[in-house]
Amino acid sequence: MPTEKFTFTGHSGHELAARLDLPQGPHLATALFAHCFTCGKDIAAARRIAGRLSAMGFAVLRFDFTGLGHSKGEFANTSFVTNVEDLVAAADALAARGMAPDLLIGHSLGGAAVLAAAPQIASVKAVATIGAPYDPAHVLHHLAHARDEIEAKGAAEVLLAGRPVRIGRAFLEDTGAGALEKALPRLGRALLVMHAPLDTTVGIDSAAAIFTAARHPKSFVTLDGADHLLTDPKDADYAAGVIAAWVTRYLDLAPPAPPAGVPEGVTRVTEADKAGLLSDVAMGHHHLRADEPLDVGGTDLGPSPYQLLTAALGACTAMTVRLYARRKGWPLDKISVEVTHSKSHATDAIEGRQKVDTFQRTITLAGPLDEDQRARLLEIADKCPVHRTLHGSSEIVSTLAPVH
Repeated sequence: MPTEKFTFTGHSGHELAARLDLPQGPHLATALFAHCFTCGKDIAAARRIAGRLSAMGFAVLRFDFTGLGHSKGEFANTSFVTNVEDLVAAADALAARGMAPDLLIGHSLGGAAVLAAAPQIASVKAVATIGAPYDPAHVLHHLAHARDEIEAKGAAEVLLAGRPVRIGRAFLEDTGAGALEKALPRLGRALLVMHAPLDTTVGIDSAAAIFTAARHPKSFVTLDGADHLLTDPKDADYAAGVIAAWVTRYLDLAPPAPPAGVPEGVTRVTEADKAGLLSDVAMGHHHLRADEPLDVGGTDLGPSPYQLLTAALGACTAMTVRLYARRKGWPLDKISVEVTHSKSHATDAIEGRQKVDTFQRTITLAGPLDEDQRARLLEIADKCPVHRTLHGSSEIVSTLAPVH
């Protein structure tokens, strides 16, 4: 996925560092991701979720809160409320670029922050949380050993997740206590709550409280076996897949409509992304996308040309066999056709070892047919029009359209 550096001004006037992950095909929606307490935009779970969504046509912005990662400012002067303000500032920066966020995703304390920020961002239609606390003040138990020093000196260095972080008195005084109790009833957006039952950092009771306080539409998905940070790539991939599937119910992620005026009998293929290989295919009032796999330079957002070709052979075979069986009144319950394509060397080539296209077709006929009927239907399969086209000699005439 293409990624570009993105900066914007945070709540305190400092420049905040972000990454904007862009789709390789059409831009269909925008997501804004908020990371966990003292983590950062590049945590593995954030990268995987951004990757999955960008493949669906999302632009995804993930940023470092004030004073963390590559963002400027003093983390010691931040609080839960300033995190919310940074999120609103990020949304405003996206809107200024014409990419106002449709989806908010928050991990841990970032999850609580997106719930509090959502009512302030008019463009947001859906919110997803991962391991979010119902009471943001839960983070204070990580600071208990340093609380006296923070209050006495105004700030103190605390070891969190194996690294030193400077925490200020502002965070103790404003932890967002009670923030979600007020925000959730007026969320006004579709909500997805994801939580791991074995999460030892934020208990599963928080997920239950969030889900209960929110109004419909709302969904809950358990992340069985996962830890709080989704450190196992499989858990992060699962969470990404759940968000990707869930959000389609609340956002219109249909690709752009095909070009108007495609005559009947004409298939028009238009390049959708000159940086990749994605194409829009219009056939009358039907529309689909063609692409290539990632390993050959595509984005895998649609079937490859050869997959479309094998699909044509398989579909034509099934239709031809069904029409014949129907006309004969034979008890054919169901047809299944599997087609694979490969290049093989022709043993009878006159010059060198030329390669030929081989289509392997396996036909499954379900129903109480006798052996003679099955044999006849196999013969009929070879008479399908696409089979004849591929098996015979075709002529392709190419011309250049006039330059306008």
